[in-house]
Amino acid sequence: MRSAAPTVGPDGTADLDAPGPPAFGAPGDPGTRLLAGPPAGAGAESHDDHRRRLGELPDTALEREPFLRSIRASGLRGRGGSAFPVARKLDALLSSGGAPLVVVNGSESEPASRKDALLLGLRPHLVLDGATALARVAGAAEVVVVLHRSDRRSQASMERAMDERDTGDGRGPTLSVVLGPDRYVAGEASAVVALLEGEDARPRFNRRPAAYAGVWGRPTLIHNAESMAHVALVARFGAAWFTDVGPARSPGSTLVTLTGSVAAPGAVLEVVAPVTIGGILAGGGGLRTPPAAVLVGGYAGTWLDGSRAWDLPLDHDALAAVGVSLGCGLIGVLPHGACGIVETARLLAYLAGESSGQCGPCVLGLPALAASMAELAAGRSSRSEVRRMHRQAAGLLGRGACAHPDGAVMLAESALEVFGSEVHRHLGRTGCSGPGHPPVFPFLEPGPGRP
Repeated sequence: MRSAAPTVGPDGTADLDAPGPPAFGAPGDPGTRLLAGPPAGAGAESHDDHRRRLGELPDTALEREPFLRSIRASGLRGRGGSAFPVARKLDALLSSGGAPLVVVNGSESEPASRKDALLLGLRPHLVLDGATALARVAGAAEVVVVLHRSDRRSQASMERAMDERDTGDGRGPTLSVVLGPDRYVAGEASAVVALLEGEDARPRFNRRPAAYAGVWGRPTLIHNAESMAHVALVARFGAAWFTDVGPARSPGSTLVTLTGSVAAPGAVLEVVAPVTIGGILAGGGGLRTPPAAVLVGGYAGTWLDGSRAWDLPLDHDALAAVGVSLGCGLIGVLPHGACGIVETARLLAYLAGESSGQCGPCVLGLPALAASMAELAAGRSSRSEVRRMHRQAAGLLGRGACAHPDGAVMLAESALEVFGSEVHRHLGRTGCSGPGHPPVFPFLEPGPGRP
């Protein structure tokens, strides 16, 4: 796989053979950071190999004040959906008192996202280094890794890594794995807290941030695997090294997963230099011209017209400026010949089936919105029904126990805008532009019936 940003000509065609500076890479590629080390085929990196490659975490870097200065200066944002600054969450935890807990949230709930699973499976000790560093600085005696029950590869990798690190000297925090349900909302922070308290992994209403009062009221620091791995690198190499790549307001490298109509769906790439969405789709996804549309940020993300997305910089702030969140780092490609309204109807049906079923917007609102989009996809809707769909969407915003309904609204509203010509085709009964096209994005069957 080419780990460089290809040259794109004035006609929008990518020249994959033109030289360019390295912009992204796969596991083992030169210039990568989180993915540096053995290639994917080598499997999980052992503790001995990890230490030979990177060395031990320096004791001086793990003293509280130097560590805090380094994390603050790095500007590291969490690599989950909210991109919340890591230093602010850590400061909140340290101000809370009580016995803290550190949690690696490996519940990667986006069905097509693979970045956290890749790190857990290939670089388990980098993830654990970040978690144990935070535990040491916070005075936490325990680190818990939360995974979906079906993620057996990550479970085996993390348990093996924990065994390799178990020296029996009692110096570090205890390490354990907790398995949760394979549900979309089970990875939400308050759902993780509920799981660790022995309850169903459902988002909670009226909760305080976990850093102040999490599991059993203890201050709880929850970050995903990518965020933990970045912490480990900042602790080793410092803030100046970390900020040497990435945008000024969102420094550091970023992992993305490509899905949909790309050369290798599920490929995870680490972006280490400025690159456009078109650049990464050309060099990493095998595309030469813009696709019909791009879904950015996950299944509860935002549709963009393919030509518009092609030239957008792939960074949090540039995307936020046009109302788009990079979210979990998922970039999905809808090809020409597929219908964006039909694909959105499939995704909304999935999201409606994956709610926790405990608040009105999820119990009633999401199924109704999904049904309206399905009627449009089937050619049985009307202009008044489309207007009603906009009202349905507006009525869901900000009313759920978590942001699940908000994401579904973003998906639906962006679809109606980006695929406006397709809406007219379906309303005019002139036929779908992609009849019979197979689903573009993978997902498990929705609902409580799956394991």
